[in-house]
Amino acid sequence: MSETVHIAGIGGVGMSALAQALLDSGVSVTGSDRLLDKGDRTETLVCLERQGIRLFPQDGSGLNAGVSRLVVSSAIEPDNPDLLAAGRFGVPSVHRAAELARVVGGHRLCAVTGTCGKSTVTAMLGHLLAETGFDPLVVNGAAVAGWDADGTRIGSVRPGKGEWAVIEADESDKSLMVFQPDAVIVTNASSDHFAREEADCLFDTFSERAQGRLVDGRLDTADDLFPGGFLLDGVRFTVPMPGLHNAANARLAARMARLLGAPLDALPPALLRFKGVVRRLQQIGFCNGAKVVDDYAHNPEKLAAAWTTLQQEAPDGVVGVWRPHGYGPLRKMMDGLAAMFTRVLRPCDTLLLLPVYDAGGTADRSVESGTLAEQISGKTSGTVLCVPDIASAETEMRSRAKQGRALVTLGARDPDLPRLAARLAKGK
Repeated sequence: MSETVHIAGIGGVGMSALAQALLDSGVSVTGSDRLLDKGDRTETLVCLERQGIRLFPQDGSGLNAGVSRLVVSSAIEPDNPDLLAAGRFGVPSVHRAAELARVVGGHRLCAVTGTCGKSTVTAMLGHLLAETGFDPLVVNGAAVAGWDADGTRIGSVRPGKGEWAVIEADESDKSLMVFQPDAVIVTNASSDHFAREEADCLFDTFSERAQGRLVDGRLDTADDLFPGGFLLDGVRFTVPMPGLHNAANARLAARMARLLGAPLDALPPALLRFKGVVRRLQQIGFCNGAKVVDDYAHNPEKLAAAWTTLQQEAPDGVVGVWRPHGYGPLRKMMDGLAAMFTRVLRPCDTLLLLPVYDAGGTADRSVESGTLAEQISGKTSGTVLCVPDIASAETEMRSRAKQGRALVTLGARDPDLPRLAARLAKGK
């Protein structure tokens, strides 16, 4: 009889990927999500349900004595109804990272960590290894174009029977330390979830487990990078994604593929076949001649990379809407965000700030998007507006749409952001 694993917050990017990987391994899965409490059935939740996963509101109703274990993330609070129900039924609770470590336990493990670029590098490395015959299992923090089997699977997981598994290892809660990798990529380090010095210490400690198979992007320079590509061991690579940051991401992936034994001459054509990552400068379509793009950017470095890349393609202005993904992150990154937006906004650019995404719980709500707007206004040549909701943001973006501009939806967690991009793109 198959064991049953219940996942709290199953609609999130990390939890939905774990759910898919568990299904692939033959485990029965159930799950809950706060979005279901609101009646919001996202495409992710519908896809999981179609694969046989029973979904519940996050009210404890999905737990019973027959459940083998409850999987939670660091975002689940002690009074969460699923946790309380698990306690009543004697169901053990495990962290997502520990469950993922169990799923990939039969493989040699390559873990991709760092402050920015983890999902893209994980996807690129998984693609390169797949194209060169490794057949890796890949569990990523973002969906990869072409991995969703025409919408029948969660596209952040590539099933594979090869020796290697590639995973995105999250540093935000230090849960990456449960993994025992045979190879490690550190993309970069900056102040995000904690100070730069603490991040460097964490990545250094984790890298010691790599047994010599380490690619450390913190040591990289812009040498051998150029717009649209890079050089590796004298071989020229063309990157099918815009932005110098994506050239850097691809170089990290190619270097690790070489370390794991992929032939150098096979990698450039393999990279050209990479179709991109969902919500990573993903072009959705056009609205009144303006390019519509969706991106997951949520910290200063990622937002700057996305915005400045789009500026190169939009001489008449970038119109971007951003929703902070939490009160704590906004408070922690406030100064960095203000400095970044002040620096990158041009006179023709418009930044629309939505209210903070509120997932409930006991968060300190004493900071808001208007606080950030006040710090930027008057210091930048661009336009900064606070908008009360998605509908207002859509109205503002449509009114500014024209050829020579880019419309971009930015932010993590909120499923209404990619939905907005899809609606805008119907405007042709």
